[in-house]
Amino acid sequence: MKSSQIMDLSFKFSMKAIILYRNLISEKEYIISKQFLRSATSIGANVFEASAAGSRKDFVHKMTIASKEARESYYWLKLLEESQLVNTNYADYIEDVKNIINIITAIVKTTKKSLERRD
Repeated sequence: MKSSQIMDLSFKFSMKAIILYRNLISEKEYIISKQFLRSATSIGANVFEASAAGSRKDFVHKMTIASKEARESYYWLKLLEESQLVNTNYADYIEDVKNIINIITAIVKTTKKSLERRD
């Protein structure tokens, strides 16, 4: 259940990130916007890759990378918000990425516990 939910959420977040990126570019913010776009779209790419993992350890590895990318995206969003380089409301994006971080964290913890029980 959570895997399909996170796949959907991460894909939707990637699409929203593309829209935000376009808005930031139109306001001539090129540097941070590019960093944000890369990390934000990488979340979904890693989640989708994890869905085809060859083992549970590989799944945890890919989801951990997705978690790191989500945390990086959060950082760039907070930086954009606090710096006010472009006057935009970032609250929805921040809420979305926090939700994604929480779900991925829960998936990784649950899967790691499951692996420990098998050892």
